[in-house]
Amino acid sequence: MSVDGAAAPSLHIHDASLTLGGRPLFSGLELAVPAGRFTALLGPSGVGKTSLLRLVAGLLTPEGESPVTVGDGQPVAGRIAWMGQQDLLLPWASALDNVMLGLRLRGQQHDDPAKARALALLEQVGLADRVSARPAALSGGQRQRVALARTLFEDRPIVLMDEPFSALDAVTRLRLGDMASRLLAGRTVMMVTHDPMEALRLADQVLVMSGSPACLTPPILPPGPAPRPPDGEALLRLQGALLTELAAGAPP
Repeated sequence: MSVDGAAAPSLHIHDASLTLGGRPLFSGLELAVPAGRFTALLGPSGVGKTSLLRLVAGLLTPEGESPVTVGDGQPVAGRIAWMGQQDLLLPWASALDNVMLGLRLRGQQHDDPAKARALALLEQVGLADRVSARPAALSGGQRQRVALARTLFEDRPIVLMDEPFSALDAVTRLRLGDMASRLLAGRTVMMVTHDPMEALRLADQVLVMSGSPACLTPPILPPGPAPRPPDGEALLRLQGALLTELAAGAPP
């Protein structure tokens, strides 16, 4: 279930400024997110990555006019799916009902076409045999797969992800990253991560956020189509350079 690249718009953040708790996180920040492409955002903890993502999502409101515009000129509201660090599954609901949670929150019907689409997504993420299972009966990786299916079920052209796989073991994280890369193809994606290799494997462009107030580096463009193998020589060189850059920009 992919989105036509023409339907997934570009995002533009112009002259963005945000102060939280009296501390300026960023000021005059500029960012271009290409249409239908995957952008990863790296940086030290507390630099403002999640705040920038929440700003794009409309969950944080800066003073004055929003700095976020969409390439096709249409409003951003109603066109974003969010996947956070925690899966936030309802403990009393089945995997299937959790995938369709957005319908319930909007007061919409769980009709047969919607159920068929949710079942198809659960099959795509490898959970066709767990549709009736509640979260307590699922592993951490399975719960994140349900969360990924729920994100895709919303069928939005823009997907924002805040460290969605950070709580998983390395192998599960690798597999889910590959799965997300394939299933999100054609959508405009922004993902915050602390893992340089994850960013390089999955993203079309990688940006580092550092400083106080924070600014963004020019984009790094990993070679070849995603998801990329983690043992590629070019990726390993880029990982080393990224780690060096992150260490230089991290507070003591």
